[in-house]
Amino acid sequence: MPDTTPRCQAGRPALAAAGGPGGVAGLPRRAGIGLKPQHVREVLSTRPDIGFFEVHAENYMVDGGPFHHFLGRVREHHALSLHGVGLSIGGIEPPDEAHLDRLAALITRYQPASFSEHLAWSSHGGTFFNDLLPVPYDRATLDRVCRHIDRVQERLGCRMLLENPATYLEFEASTMSETTFLREVLERTGCGLLLDVNNLHVSCTNHGRDALACLHDLPLTAVGEVHLAGFARDQDAAGAPLLIDSHGSPVDEAVWDLYAQVIERLGAVPTLLERDNNVPALATLLAEAGRAEQMMAARGQPVRCGAHGAGA
Repeated sequence: MPDTTPRCQAGRPALAAAGGPGGVAGLPRRAGIGLKPQHVREVLSTRPDIGFFEVHAENYMVDGGPFHHFLGRVREHHALSLHGVGLSIGGIEPPDEAHLDRLAALITRYQPASFSEHLAWSSHGGTFFNDLLPVPYDRATLDRVCRHIDRVQERLGCRMLLENPATYLEFEASTMSETTFLREVLERTGCGLLLDVNNLHVSCTNHGRDALACLHDLPLTAVGEVHLAGFARDQDAAGAPLLIDSHGSPVDEAVWDLYAQVIERLGAVPTLLERDNNVPALATLLAEAGRAEQMMAARGQPVRCGAHGAGA
């Protein structure tokens, strides 16, 4: 039987999947964008000066077809971040082994510089809900999430990044803050943090918390990638502001301000500009990524980040 173990660093789960142009482990400390089907031919013909592309793993869990054809060609010239949306890390049941096998095959095939997933659950009893649902922050959930992450990292042979969620409700059963929960997960599992700055702003606004204080309470030295995105504005039944993590608009100025605080602390860090709805022209996304790169450049020289080794 052929060995399909992803080629990562030996021993304890590696800092990142082996990959990146020139064999450099870890994403380049630049801005990247999501690779969208409507842009792929333009990407191949123009080879834009972009740090990396990110794709959702579940869109590539087949053996062949046009998505694989084009991703293989893009991967020849660009670093790749693989972002999962279906492992249900926060679910009651352990990660699905068939799903992990498909992820391992993707990592072996494309050698991405990073793999990430969400602190959320999306399946139960064999039913997939096509959503990222919240978890209570208590000891039972903490133990379960850590077990699941340990299994993922063991099977993939790579250190994963865990993304902080965007939430719209909180559980009465919670006995710790989100930042404390995340900090303990990272300490116990050795995984890294995918810091979604938009999610942080959305959640703090929805729950009446100070986003800057929460940012400072996170273990930022564990950040291996940052996500920036847009949100939609609504209000709850009481008329209070309710932000929706829609990924359908440009990054809000409040999120840019939080991002400035992140790079003030970390220097240049791999940063993805997310747009999954109302996707504009490639040039518009590249311009938004350019703003992130300008902000990183204005903050001085990059510094070593805890979730990856030296970046490109």
